[in-house]
Amino acid sequence: MEPPQCHLLPFHIANGAWNMAADETLLESAVAGVASLRLYAWSQPTLSLGYFQHHESRRSDPLLSELAWVRRPSGGSALVHHLEVTYALALPAGVPWQKSGESWLRRMHAILSLALQDLGIAVHMCGDEEERKLGEVLCFLHHTPGDLLYGSTKVVGSAQRKRRGALLQHGSILLAASPFTPNLPGLWNLTGVTLSSESLCASIVDAFKRNTHWDLEPAMWSPAEHFQIEHLVGKYTQPAWNCKR
Repeated sequence: MEPPQCHLLPFHIANGAWNMAADETLLESAVAGVASLRLYAWSQPTLSLGYFQHHESRRSDPLLSELAWVRRPSGGSALVHHLEVTYALALPAGVPWQKSGESWLRRMHAILSLALQDLGIAVHMCGDEEERKLGEVLCFLHHTPGDLLYGSTKVVGSAQRKRRGALLQHGSILLAASPFTPNLPGLWNLTGVTLSSESLCASIVDAFKRNTHWDLEPAMWSPAEHFQIEHLVGKYTQPAWNCKR
């Protein structure tokens, strides 16, 4: 039997509206039966609000209020996308992509843990006893079960959105503290290990293949996906979306 095929999109650096339009497009492709993984970065420091957060929460800190910002299609708290690598995974409904009782948040975090371990960094999943809330706005100040921690510090967080059974999960691997969130140390600050985006992405792809045994096939955006991204970019630049709450 042939292994399931999952598209691996090229690493891309873009602004917040394009990145969120691309992730929503992957969710639409997953609804149509196409699984995809992409790793990416942001062309400027950007605050992304969770779907349910009030847009005025970005004014809670003068440093955050300076940033370009966008509202994600997924839930959770705000993230400052700066010195990090971001991933997006989109999976169709049902097996082999999603199995009853399986948590893809935990499974993907296990993959990321393996990738970091291969690079000499040992992280662990936040347990129920380690859950704590250190702030009201930022995701990395809210430690929830399944998050990845280095010691007692959160270094990976993810959020999800479902549509007709298909799953979009995206999240951030914090490489270093941003000047916009100086109280959130990244892996470099915590370990002294400098990770390049290239080495981390290669390690994630390798760990993903080993965990899933899927055929992770390098792919380009289809013409239909390109069209959908350009259509959705407008949505993610409009107050009707970004200020809807």
